[in-house]
Amino acid sequence: MSEIEPLIADLALILICAGLMTLVFKKLKQPLVLGYIVAGFIASPHFALTPSVIDTASIHTWSDIGVIFLLFALGLEFSFKKIVKVGGPAVIAALTIIFGMIFLGFTVGSSFGWSKMDALFLGGMISMSSTTIIYKAFEDLGLAKKQFAGLVMSILILEDILAVVLMVVLSTVAVSNNFEGRELVMSVGKLAFFLVLWIVVGIYLIPLLLRWAKKLMNDETLLVVALGLCFGMVVVAAKTGFSAAFGAFIMGSILAETIEAEHIERLVKPVKDLFGAIFFVSVGMMVDPAMIAQYWLPIVVITLTVIVGQLFFATTGVLLSGQPLKTAMQCGFSLTQIGEFAFIIATLGVSLGVTGSFLYPIVVAVSVITIFLTPYMIRLAEPAYGIVYKHLPGRVRTFMDNYAASSASPTTSKESEWRKYLGSVLKVILIYGILCIAINGLSFGLLVPFASKWIPAPWANIVSGAITLAALAPFLRTMVIKHSHSDAFQALWEENRANRAPLVATVVLRYALALGFVFYVLARLFHISVLLIFVLAFLVVFAIVSSRFIKRNAQRIEHTFMTNFRSRELRAEYLGEKKPEYASRLLSKDMHFADFDIPAEIDWGGKTLAELNLGQRFGIHVVSILRGGLRINIPKANNRIFPQDRIQVIGSDADLEAFGGHLQASAIDLEDERYHSGEMVLKCVPVTGTSPFLGHTIIDAGIRNRYHCLVAGVEKSDGTLHTPDAHAPFEEGDILWIVGEKEDVERVMEG
Repeated sequence: MSEIEPLIADLALILICAGLMTLVFKKLKQPLVLGYIVAGFIASPHFALTPSVIDTASIHTWSDIGVIFLLFALGLEFSFKKIVKVGGPAVIAALTIIFGMIFLGFTVGSSFGWSKMDALFLGGMISMSSTTIIYKAFEDLGLAKKQFAGLVMSILILEDILAVVLMVVLSTVAVSNNFEGRELVMSVGKLAFFLVLWIVVGIYLIPLLLRWAKKLMNDETLLVVALGLCFGMVVVAAKTGFSAAFGAFIMGSILAETIEAEHIERLVKPVKDLFGAIFFVSVGMMVDPAMIAQYWLPIVVITLTVIVGQLFFATTGVLLSGQPLKTAMQCGFSLTQIGEFAFIIATLGVSLGVTGSFLYPIVVAVSVITIFLTPYMIRLAEPAYGIVYKHLPGRVRTFMDNYAASSASPTTSKESEWRKYLGSVLKVILIYGILCIAINGLSFGLLVPFASKWIPAPWANIVSGAITLAALAPFLRTMVIKHSHSDAFQALWEENRANRAPLVATVVLRYALALGFVFYVLARLFHISVLLIFVLAFLVVFAIVSSRFIKRNAQRIEHTFMTNFRSRELRAEYLGEKKPEYASRLLSKDMHFADFDIPAEIDWGGKTLAELNLGQRFGIHVVSILRGGLRINIPKANNRIFPQDRIQVIGSDADLEAFGGHLQASAIDLEDERYHSGEMVLKCVPVTGTSPFLGHTIIDAGIRNRYHCLVAGVEKSDGTLHTPDAHAPFEEGDILWIVGEKEDVERVMEG
């Protein structure tokens, strides 16, 4: 027990400090991240008024785990489809900011005489704005729904993605300790290879695992499985030369495409918050006031560099993307800070031992200053725009306005069929080529040595070759055949005879690639003449392309992948959480798709669509009824609409507005009188010689049908209470226990 006491004491100290500081910063309406940093400073040896952390090595290990959880949680919030949805303006702006700020940071660092590695890492640290801080500031200032805020969040999504890539590149440069272009290209190529491989294999296998084990999983087991997958990916990433944070992000991104994503995110959040707090506290522990005093000039210069640089590059990038000057300046003023990724990149530099000890506290100080200034910078955007626009020359203003207007106008140019076809072919070659390379790597790295150990030659090579080719077969077939009969291919073939030779060349190229993979396997395993290997490879490829069995397997694999990839989206659409894809196509016809929740107090609840006749009355058409987890598409006339259903309808703006007003007007207004009239009471009604119920059964007496009341029990003359029998006549001396609304029970008592 004595061995872990220092660790427990340290955790107690940092969590108590963190808890107190978060309360203070919550009261001051400041970001909690700053509270954690202050708590770390209080718990560090640099603050003499409080006890200090003893076992700093263990705390830093826990902070490394915190980085893993932060990146895993970030991956869970990320979706690969978001890259497509962010749009061109966000891509142009994000790339302009990142490359511009890296260059600016490297220049500033070099001007102070720092090493190239310190300057490069400084550029990486100041190139990323803080998603958490900006989102919180938008919420506090009531700007979250503004158009520019949506563009800022799209830029931040791309920055988060590129930050992970940047970490990998910085790690590679740090390990090799050089800036050679060839080394950098190799690193990016390696990153792309493993990124595609892990994503494709992960999205294919992990949803299958979760579906298979769904009945066995509760919150506890799902959390353990998710964290097991996370740390398993961390180990795989580390073994292949990438950072642990990169592996955590990739696994989070894979799980984000499953239908359990929201559930996992909710379960992981408390763990992420705990270890994230420890990470930010450890950041604060590295703040040395003496070092900050020593490096006050670089802190001031870098702070100004972040503010001015982010403002300039963000505004320029958004302007280049075709947005108005006002929107560009609002985005620029919003992004003038650094946050979580600056700390993570700084931690990376320290752990790799390639950055100086002075850089960490400098970046923390710059981050604290810029975070504090964020709300004020956002508020300054509009006044600054007014001043800038007023003093711009007339020609410049006219040019900017015309440029933004031309960029906003929709283009009618049709996408090149060649570009469409070649893009789809290159995508197929890239994905399936990477899978084939991975299969060959596993085969010659694991399968062949294993077979050689347990199976005598030459059967070991024969068995290994057969298994390898069987694994390659569905992917090679897809690489060769997919899109060879697509609409784009047919259109190009029929459009011009000159297109046919290049089209045939693309098909021949894909056959040659498949032939090359098979040739490689056979040449590695069998030492025979090259001509014979070539003939055998040709026959194998021909058999793969011709086989119906392999065709079915290839189609099944692709269908499973696409189902897994779209499962979360399809589930959201099924449950009405997302509009179907066809909804956007209705806008061109002045038709709109809308959801309506049927109020619980609706007075026509339970009626059929035929009885409601919504099409004739309001001009709307019900396309789906959502009832809990049940979805009824294209409901029939005899389908009923019940209170608390959600209906999805199509109609014009005016028709939908009229129907929405009808829904509100049809809801029963629960006034105080209705509450009183709906009061339920229990009364005892004696059956006397003159009672109208004497000798009658419950059915004959019509207590339910005539009086809308219920006989809860019948008390006999001996005092025993019996369950009412609908067919037993009442006897004199019986006491009926009647339940109903107050007015109805009084009518029963009056007889």
